Amino acid sequence: MDKSGAAKQTAAPPAREALDRAAWIAGALDIVAQDGIDGLRVEGLAKHLGVTKGSFYWHFKDRRDLIDAVLDDWRASRIRDIHKQTTATPGNEQAALRHTIEVYSAARNRKGISIEATIRLWARQDATGLAVVEEVDAERLACTRRLFLALGLPPTEAAARSALLYAYVFGFSMMQCGRFDMDAAQTKRWIVAQIIK
Repeated sequence: MDKSGAAKQTAAPPAREALDRAAWIAGALDIVAQDGIDGLRVEGLAKHLGVTKGSFYWHFKDRRDLIDAVLDDWRASRIRDIHKQTTATPGNEQAALRHTIEVYSAARNRKGISIEATIRLWARQDATGLAVVEEVDAERLACTRRLFLALGLPPTEAAARSALLYAYVFGFSMMQCGRFDMDAAQTKRWIVAQIIK
């Protein structure tokens, strides 16, 4: 009771908003980026999201179902992204290729790079993961190959340049070149000029 003798009312704690399947997948991707797929556990994910693990089972059968959902989400988002990056009006194919290299070689998205590396590592031991990575890589290569073909390159060279583009952007994004004596911007310009002639 307060000083006036009236019963003191306590405010009820705010109700937790129920998480949908997409929120669980987004939270799982946060953990994958930080701890890898082996670090993805239902209890840890629920704690990360601030909910009980019971609500997890409204959306997923088990941990494997969650991993498969994460892989599906990653595949869909990567394919959607490469289509966005490589869309070009006729005559703007070189600009689209340069833009694609810029987007994928930028080091600003450390989380995305970490997820990419983690899923690729997982794919070495998991057939479903491997199939997903192969599908994403095939689509990435096909999209940039179409741009090279539109520039008039023969099919074999268009495919080779497409592979070279991704070997550069993903390989370079995983390297730590701080101790190597080079001008990174100048080196990048030179490499891009070799890929897109």
